[in-house]
Amino acid sequence: MSLEVRIHSRLGSFEIAAEFEAGAGVTALFGHSGSGKTSILKMIAGLVRPQSGRIMAEGRTLFDSDTGTDLAPPKRRIGMVFQDARLFPHMSVGRNLTYGRWAGNRGSGADFRRITELLGIEALLDRYPATLSGGEMQRVAIGRALLADPALLLMDEPLASLDQERKREILPYLEEVRDEMGLPIVYVSHEVDEVARLADTLVLLSDGKVLGSGDAVEMFSKLEFGPALGRHEASSLLSGTISGIDAQYGLCEISLSEENRLFLVSERAQVGDRLRMRVKARDVALSLKAPEGVSVRNVLPATVRDFARDESPFVEIVLDVGGQALRARITRHAFDALGIRPGLPVFAMIKSVAIGQRMLSGRR
Repeated sequence: MSLEVRIHSRLGSFEIAAEFEAGAGVTALFGHSGSGKTSILKMIAGLVRPQSGRIMAEGRTLFDSDTGTDLAPPKRRIGMVFQDARLFPHMSVGRNLTYGRWAGNRGSGADFRRITELLGIEALLDRYPATLSGGEMQRVAIGRALLADPALLLMDEPLASLDQERKREILPYLEEVRDEMGLPIVYVSHEVDEVARLADTLVLLSDGKVLGSGDAVEMFSKLEFGPALGRHEASSLLSGTISGIDAQYGLCEISLSEENRLFLVSERAQVGDRLRMRVKARDVALSLKAPEGVSVRNVLPATVRDFARDESPFVEIVLDVGGQALRARITRHAFDALGIRPGLPVFAMIKSVAIGQRMLSGRR
């Protein structure tokens, strides 16, 4: 399943020119407020008409300015989840869930039991929206969109109205939807944590233009996109498998490669789990020699791959750690003192406490 977008439009003085492709999994449209994320999502949904271009989903043409094709929203087979759940207050959860299927005349293609179990809402069916928490309402909204049997799922900052506790509650369910449903999901967000956890593909937007798009892990490692991602949020995405758990100290051991191990605190880890970890560049320190007698548990042999320096007091560095990219930010003074250059072997140090629960993502 795939989505192809090539659109151009002018909304007042604001111009949108976007081109990208997305497959199964989550494609995150990421950018600061006013970058055009939601406008692009509305064009895909058919709520706003582009001036020119083409939008295709699952081989079907949804919009094509050359042929005059412009399918109405109900005919696009798109599920939409907004910032607020938009549930019908007079309907039970069960009736809210089946409404999308009925309104879209979609038949019974989607498995009701499978989706309610996937989202953990099977016990809520007889309740009404006013009795639900924010996280529960959003899970019901996602279920309603999935039960409409969509070819494509669009999510417009679905966690923006939730507090941190509710976000932690719902993120694992979004991961389950991503891994189980096999749908292309376009996910709009300006939160780096959400994008790092969920995205398979990242589309980076600024002022209505696509600065770059591609595999999320690779995009996070590109130095040229640092300012757009947010200099203070510049990070790496490392993947590994949990190979052991030390119950005495509450640490789990993660194998990044045959030679590299990472230790972190996790309350929900199980041996064999695959994890993606977001490591902030500011939490990585460098040494030319293997350090001894330090409290930092994670010391990884690495090689300098690239760096970028400007007029700021800091230098951004990309390291190679067993074939994975790890970003580090150090001062210009330290950069010069260490003689950093491409190919230089170093040791990267990361505090276990620097990788919090909200920076962990389960990956199948």
